[in-house]
Amino acid sequence: MRAVGLEEPLFVRRGEGAWIEDEEGRRYVDWVMSWGPLIFGHADPETVEAIAEAAREGTTFGAATEREVELAEELVEAVPSVEMVRLVSSGTEAAMSVLRLARAATRRDRILKFAGGYHGHADALLAESGSGLATLGIPSTPGVTSGAAGDTIVVPYNDVDAAAAAVEHWGEGLAAIVVEPVAGNMGVVPPESGFLEGLRALCDASGALLVFDEVITGFRIARGGGQERFGVTPDLTILGKIAGGGLPLAAFGGRADVMEQLAPSGHVYQAGTLSGNPLATAAALSVLRRLRDPAAYDQLEDRGARLEAGLGDFGRVQRVGAMATLFMRKAPVRNLGDAQASNTDRYGALFRHLLERGVYFPPSQFEALFISLAHGDEEIERTVEAVADFG
Repeated sequence: MRAVGLEEPLFVRRGEGAWIEDEEGRRYVDWVMSWGPLIFGHADPETVEAIAEAAREGTTFGAATEREVELAEELVEAVPSVEMVRLVSSGTEAAMSVLRLARAATRRDRILKFAGGYHGHADALLAESGSGLATLGIPSTPGVTSGAAGDTIVVPYNDVDAAAAAVEHWGEGLAAIVVEPVAGNMGVVPPESGFLEGLRALCDASGALLVFDEVITGFRIARGGGQERFGVTPDLTILGKIAGGGLPLAAFGGRADVMEQLAPSGHVYQAGTLSGNPLATAAALSVLRRLRDPAAYDQLEDRGARLEAGLGDFGRVQRVGAMATLFMRKAPVRNLGDAQASNTDRYGALFRHLLERGVYFPPSQFEALFISLAHGDEEIERTVEAVADFG
């Protein structure tokens, strides 16, 4: 909140549909949606009932449950690259585990990532991250050992030539290229034509694994995420947010020959007491099964397009499916440097203006608006009118 000129956070006491209510009873149209998981909105009745029914049977067992298998089947069916999957409790945990697995599978150490790409707060992935680090102006690696940082190579997003130069230099020691198929933590930055295809070719040539971080894009920009929308298949995929139905759950998966190296079938250790717990798997199944209907994505695309059209006169709107950012600049944003050239003071003033008028935008220029199936004409019109009042 200080990044947008406020001293105190917004304390939320309840949410319903596309709205939240603060502790003083003020209501806001919510475009944050818990940073993306709530594709059906707050307190979605079907999801709440699924969680309540599961809770009546027990909240955690530390043993296998049938719902874990059912959710794994759902993820494998939906996501093109995923042949086997492992459930965990957070996106950070999933990304950390993917790095360990990629390094073990390739017997290499180095990771290539992109400036502004945020993949959780595991040590090796904090170098030049976006999201909260960019918002608060915090250096990326305090507390991270030089060895961990030294194994991470960072190049600009959407710059396949820079990635190729890094692969040429480090290729024999490169375990993986990790990328958001649509950057969502420097604001929404789509991949340029040929970028993802170029990364796939570089991994094929060097023997590195291509990892898509689809924590944000998974089940949001298509049922099968960015890899379905853009037709590029990674070796490993990180999932979270919508994949957990609004509860703490994430997953990672990919090629069977790589995933089989995880314990207990292989020697790469990974475990978690609450991974795949009954409440989270119940919520996830409730949400993901309803997203089998293609009409859901048609509706999200339509609502996203209407919001984009309404905001287009007031800055640079970049949108892919049901995620968008209103950048306080006119020129296109293709990487972190472009995003950081936005007028963040003006964005802070816009945030405060909208909050006063009952519209809750992300309290950062470097985050996304998340369109949900609970957002309708009323919420879109109210938002566009409030932004227009700001000018």
